[in-house]
Amino acid sequence: MHPGRPAPPIVNRLDNRIGWPPEPADPSGLRSVILAVRRVKKNAGPGRNRASRADTLVSREPGRTRPRESASQKGFTVQIVTFGEVMLRLAPSEFLRLRQVVPGDLQATFGGGELNVAVSIAYQGGQASFLTAVPDNPLTDALEQELGRMGVGSHVSRSDQGRFGIYFVETGANQRSGTVTYDRDGTSIAVHPADAYDWDTALADANWFHITGITPAISELAADAGLAAVRAARNRGLTVSCDLNFRKKLWRWAPGLNAVELAQRTMRELVPYVDVLIANEEDADLCLGIRAADSDVESGQLNVSGYRQVATEIVQQFPNVRLVAVTLRESISASHNNWGALLYDAPQDAMHLAPTDGDSGYRPYEIRNIVDRVGAGDSFAAGLIFALNTPQLAEPSEAIRYAAAASCLKHSIKGDFNYASRSEIESLMRGGGSGRVQR
Repeated sequence: MHPGRPAPPIVNRLDNRIGWPPEPADPSGLRSVILAVRRVKKNAGPGRNRASRADTLVSREPGRTRPRESASQKGFTVQIVTFGEVMLRLAPSEFLRLRQVVPGDLQATFGGGELNVAVSIAYQGGQASFLTAVPDNPLTDALEQELGRMGVGSHVSRSDQGRFGIYFVETGANQRSGTVTYDRDGTSIAVHPADAYDWDTALADANWFHITGITPAISELAADAGLAAVRAARNRGLTVSCDLNFRKKLWRWAPGLNAVELAQRTMRELVPYVDVLIANEEDADLCLGIRAADSDVESGQLNVSGYRQVATEIVQQFPNVRLVAVTLRESISASHNNWGALLYDAPQDAMHLAPTDGDSGYRPYEIRNIVDRVGAGDSFAAGLIFALNTPQLAEPSEAIRYAAAASCLKHSIKGDFNYASRSEIESLMRGGGSGRVQR
C-alpha cells in the first residue's frame, strides 16, 4: 500500500458513449475514461501532480543508464498488473543457430509475454507490476533485482515446488524462419494452485489487469489461476485486457483434446471477463473459432477489411468486450515483414487502422532487416494499454497509432523487452521513421 499515490482513473475517453452493464457499477473502469481525461486537462496546473511509487523505484535504482519520464509528469496515474510466467531466455548471438554455439555461450535474459508488457509500460513512463509464481532460488533473486532496475513492481510468489522455465530462441533470417524451443514442463506456475496467490494484495492498488492466452496454456492449474485472476480483477472493478496469444506447443494438458479444441474450450470461458481483447491475425480463429475471410497468414496475404467482421463477431459473441485490437503482420520473409494494426471501438461501431497514409488509407510499416520479432505482440499490447491510459494518447485513433509504432520499433531491438521510449514511439507515429542519428 502506498498512501501517497493518487486515486488512479482510467484515462481513455469511452465514458459518455458506453451503455455499461449496471452490475456492479462501472465494473471495468473503462466508462470513467473520458471524464478522467477531461479532469486531467481541466485540473492540470502547478502542484497537481504527486510522486508515484514507480517514480521512486526508478529514481533510486542504481545502474539505470538514462532517467525515465515519470508517470505523474505525463498524467499516467493508472496502476497496471500483469500475470503470467517468466522464463529464462537463452539465445545465440546475432543470427547463429544453436548447433553452432552449443556447447558454448548463450545470451541469458528474462522474458515472457506478461512480463514483457509490464516492462514496456514501465519503460514508457507508466506504473506496472508483475505477478507470477517462481521457485525460491538465486534465479528469482536475479529476477526481482531486474524488476527493480526496470521500475516494475514485484508480486512474486516464491514456491518450494516446480522450477524456472527456459526457452531457446534462434533468430530467423531471410527465408529461414526463427525458432522457439520450450523447456517449461513442471515449472512453478504450472503447479501453483489458484488459491496460493495473494490476489487481494496484488490487485489492491490496481486499475487495470492484463493476462495472455499463454498462461492458461501451460497447465490445468495455470488455467484455473488465470480464470481466478480475471474473476478477481472483475470483482474489484478493474479493466481487464487479454492477448489471446495462441501457442500450439503448449496447449496439450488435456488428454483427448487437440491444441485448438483445448484452447477454444478454455479461452471461451475466460473471455467473458475481458474488456479489451488483443489478438494477431490468426489468434481469433484458433482460440475462438472466429476467422477472417480470404486471409492466409502463411503466404503473407491478409484481407484487412475482413478483420472488421472478425472484431464485430467477437463483440456479438462476447458483448462484454468493448475494444478489439488486431495486429496485422504480412510475413514476406523472416527479415522482411509488413506491420500494422486495427482497433475496433464497439460502442461507436468504428474501426481505426494504423499506420495510414495522408488520405487515411491503411499503409503498413515496411520492416526490413528485422533484428528480433519475439515480443513484438507484447510491445503492441503494452503500447495500447499505455496509450489508453494516457490523456494525450487516449483517443482510439491515437492509441492504435501509438501501439503500432511501439511494436514496429520492437522489431529493431534484441531480446524480449521493448526498450523504445515514449518520445521515440511518438516520433515514429508522427512520421519520423528515417532512422537518422539523434544528436
